[in-house]
Amino acid sequence: MGFKKWWTLLIIVMIATLCGCQGKNAEPEKNAAVVYTVAEIKGQPDWGKISFMPIDKVLWTDDYGIRANGQLCYDEENLYVHLSADEKDIRAENTEPLSPVFEDSCLEFFFKTADSPNYFNCEINPNGVLNMEYGPAKTDRISIVRSDAKEYFDIKTDRRAEGWDVYYRIPLKLIRLFIPDFSFKGDIWANMYKCGNKTVNKHYLSWAPIDLPDPNFHCPEYFGKLHFE
Repeated sequence: MGFKKWWTLLIIVMIATLCGCQGKNAEPEKNAAVVYTVAEIKGQPDWGKISFMPIDKVLWTDDYGIRANGQLCYDEENLYVHLSADEKDIRAENTEPLSPVFEDSCLEFFFKTADSPNYFNCEINPNGVLNMEYGPAKTDRISIVRSDAKEYFDIKTDRRAEGWDVYYRIPLKLIRLFIPDFSFKGDIWANMYKCGNKTVNKHYLSWAPIDLPDPNFHCPEYFGKLHFE
């Protein structure tokens, strides 16, 4: 199937699935004071000059000393993402699109606008396998799959003695397929996570805190705020 036909099919499926879900204002309130400013850049990201989002809220398990950080910046065409994790026992078994990367050492970025219940989730492992979805709930989502994902999202990974890093971009034109009037202005809502369901030490961490009894990252009511410069 050609590129244009593939995107057309995706949009048709999206409209059929999400019709009727847009009218409600779904702005989170629980973590409104948790704010990260997304820097505007010219040229390639200089990550040494970008502020960090500490992914250090330990959730639902013992604290095994695993920690992570996130960084974001943007230009006219892309939102750039850098995620890093400090963990010694790295699991990286999944290599195919749509494989369960959350079972591996995994870093995640979820985001949404204030006027819709729908949100993106981006989950990636040390192999650079990126699973991206969109929808209003954990079990009602559209998978965004591309055969050229590593090139399109410009995915790069790096292993360190104490952990691993991943870099990717999210094109504005992709976001606008789902949110036509989206722009890198004002505020949106988001959270960043670290997990590893089948790692040596199963763990869950977040940037914005979550107050739920059981593991669940699909909780936009606990998203923090991203402010675009």
